[in-house]
Amino acid sequence: MQRSSQNERIKSVNLLAHIAPERRRLKTASNNQPSPAPVSEETRPKMVQDTKKIETGILVDLCNSEVAGAEELYDSPVLGSPRAANAPLRPSPVHVPEDIGVGSLVEVATDVDQHYYGVVRWIGVIDDTATAGVELEESVCGLGDGSRGGTRLFSCASGRALFVPLPLCRRDARFRDTPPPDRADLHDGEHFDQPECPVVPGVVAPLSSLGELAGKNRGIQGHHNSCYLDATLFAMFTFTSVFDALLYRPPEPEDSPHYSEVQRVLREEIVNPLRRHGYVRADRVMKLRTLLERLSDVPGLTSEEKDPEEFLNGLVAQLLRAEPFLKLSSGQEAYCYQLFVEKDEHVSLPSVQQLLEQSFTTSGVKLSEVPAAFIIQMPRFGKQYKLYQRVLPSPLLDVTDLIEGLPRQCTVCGSLARWECSDCGGATLEAGALCNNCLRLAHANRPHHKAVPLTVCEEFVNILESCPVPRVYMELFAVLCIETSHYVAFVKAGVGHDAPWCFFDSMADRKGERNGYNIPEIVCIPGLGAWLGEEGGRCAGAAPAHAKRLLADAYMCFYRSPDVAMYR
Repeated sequence: MQRSSQNERIKSVNLLAHIAPERRRLKTASNNQPSPAPVSEETRPKMVQDTKKIETGILVDLCNSEVAGAEELYDSPVLGSPRAANAPLRPSPVHVPEDIGVGSLVEVATDVDQHYYGVVRWIGVIDDTATAGVELEESVCGLGDGSRGGTRLFSCASGRALFVPLPLCRRDARFRDTPPPDRADLHDGEHFDQPECPVVPGVVAPLSSLGELAGKNRGIQGHHNSCYLDATLFAMFTFTSVFDALLYRPPEPEDSPHYSEVQRVLREEIVNPLRRHGYVRADRVMKLRTLLERLSDVPGLTSEEKDPEEFLNGLVAQLLRAEPFLKLSSGQEAYCYQLFVEKDEHVSLPSVQQLLEQSFTTSGVKLSEVPAAFIIQMPRFGKQYKLYQRVLPSPLLDVTDLIEGLPRQCTVCGSLARWECSDCGGATLEAGALCNNCLRLAHANRPHHKAVPLTVCEEFVNILESCPVPRVYMELFAVLCIETSHYVAFVKAGVGHDAPWCFFDSMADRKGERNGYNIPEIVCIPGLGAWLGEEGGRCAGAAPAHAKRLLADAYMCFYRSPDVAMYR
């Protein structure tokens, strides 16, 4: 979806002025009808009570009950209201369109051909006019937060609540007539032998082992250049809960009106089926891709080749508004960390540990806290150019020296470090940590070196002086790889050093040609972990095919902290 600027979308300061002609027409039509029996508090907004579910396009909307029945009533007056005892209940004058109801995605047209998009949060009667309370996608000057006349009808962020005559609302055209992946019967079991992929509501825990997950038609089915998304989702959710906060955070007023629907599709149509049944069909993923393309600032997510960081930006940062995974001492925040280093011609197979320390040393920043998840992009630019032909993903990442405020060990004598000298450390942060005595000795003949004091919690000084300083490690659990333009994933099936690894390709095979479909596959690789160690790095030339691919094509490494959870 191409977003217009605020000046393009709003041609008048007063949005209500553009819908006033239609509002007056509806009011005049209402006045020409016979007056109903007088009812007390008839100017008070009245709320529809009964709801039902109907399927519309790719979304399930909460809509009002059938409008044809004369028995449909609004809420009765409160106990003790001055209504005559024998006065009949007033039938609802609202004739709700069959495809519009509470929860519907709608657009509101104005007399200047501007369209405002949002979600219907309330339907009722205001001034004898059937009215919809719409939470707009973007704030508009002069609008409120869901209150009217001192009564709270629904809640949203300030500037997003628009009360508009119901006939001015129509279905959001951006979400109508979403095409199927290839043809209408692509996933019809009568035509193609594919596994079922039911919607799975509720909470489903991640898998603790590979079990029977390996094989063909397992994992997430790829379609129309979706490998970047398939591999990322498989890595993030199959065997770990480190990102599960994305699935369950309740909506907040600042969230997009479509937040709950995006979260539901991700949780109930992709992650839960993957964990329970081991298979996600391409049309389920297409729902998420369609939402992301039309609601985020990242175009082409339903058909074009993209990179994982673009997908993470659209889903995690923009629509789900997750708290950034990384907080830097400079005050910056990020969801993944790009390694920027200069190539060392004497190193042929650098490890992620070496590159990360070199990058942090060069940038002069640190992490302000231990992250629950650490996503690291390799030093490569585009799909072709790689700074190093091979990179060794470190199975354990020592982040002790990367975290601001953590106690550190003197690199010379092993006692509690009190100072840090970047000139002494060179490309490694650990080498620059020194205690008071070692600093005097090291700087005796280095007057140009400048050390900075380290922050140490005085409560633990006595303890840390008499015992080894603890190290903080993060565990590698997934690696996304790219060869030419195709993404695949290596994922650890469990927790611990001995857990086996698996290889996932969402487009490993294909059945049929133009109107066919891709067959995803998961392959168990029990010995892969051994090739990630130092010995495997020294014998990389003799590594099996999967290990060589991992070393040569690594694009993004996913690390998790065993001691920090995403639930905060």
